[in-house]
Amino acid sequence: MVYNCVFLLNSFPHKNGIHATMSPRAIMAGQRITYDKHCKLEFGTYVRMHEKHNNSMDSRTSRAIALGPSGNEQGGHYFLSLHTGKMILRNNWTVLPMPNDR
Repeated sequence: MVYNCVFLLNSFPHKNGIHATMSPRAIMAGQRITYDKHCKLEFGTYVRMHEKHNNSMDSRTSRAIALGPSGNEQGGHYFLSLHTGKMILRNNWTVLPMPNDR
């Protein structure tokens, strides 16, 4: 959650920053965010990630919680896999309603 907050804070120009129109991210890394790519999901959104697959009977999706944008050009996001408990980067997912299970 902290990474997501810092990512978004550094993606927009600061009122008292060193540049009026460029964000700290653009100044330091030369990367700008695009709303359509990097702001698709809110933190904590429940999704089904699309896994790499072949023509076998293995599962092609897995459940996860969105952690935030990765900042890459493809618009990937980081997710917390509910199967493995690890952080995973994916570019494809489907948003689902949060289940009522406890």
